[in-house]
Amino acid sequence: MKDKNAISAIIEELKVLYPDAVCSLDYDPEKAYELLFSVRLAAQCTDARVNLVTPVLYARFPTLESLAAATEEEVGEIIHSTGFWRAKARDIVAASRMLLTEYGGRVPDTMEELLKLPGVGRKTANLILGDVYGKEGYVCDTHCIRITGLLGITDGSKDPLKVEMQLRKAIPPEESSDFCHRMVLHGRAVCVARRPDCGNCTLRPWCDHFMKNNQQS
Repeated sequence: MKDKNAISAIIEELKVLYPDAVCSLDYDPEKAYELLFSVRLAAQCTDARVNLVTPVLYARFPTLESLAAATEEEVGEIIHSTGFWRAKARDIVAASRMLLTEYGGRVPDTMEELLKLPGVGRKTANLILGDVYGKEGYVCDTHCIRITGLLGITDGSKDPLKVEMQLRKAIPPEESSDFCHRMVLHGRAVCVARRPDCGNCTLRPWCDHFMKNNQQS
């Protein structure tokens, strides 16, 4: 596992590579529930597809109240192309109603409360905490899990909860949210799952995967 100096170097290099560590899902910053539901729609779907669907969804249902009053079929008709639309529509309508009845229309700002919402797991909760509330947010998506394992920041586990717990020990809380966003950007641009472009990766000096392969060659 990486020491603090190596992790700091990785964090700083990522800042150079990706100065704007932003979520690729579009949403109105004044309406945190939009990000909440966009993340739900992004399950087994690309962010690009979700960004095509959500403007239509929120034009038809511009408020949390209108989403809460919608039927699952009405929502499902709009989000159909994101896949698994029945479950997603059910969660969006149910979560809208719960946000209104239990939280006064405000998206909660604690892990415990967020996990009570239909369709919300730790990845979504961490994203909301980091992006909406500026708190620590260890978002362990497939890119983050894979790349932190290759780098040697984690032990290579594929279990999201185990990786999150390891990252909580390795990555400073104030860096966590941006770090995870940059892992996604790096996974899309350089460290692609099927064929990592190690030759053009400036994280090579601190990458366990590269070091091992380089020694073997």
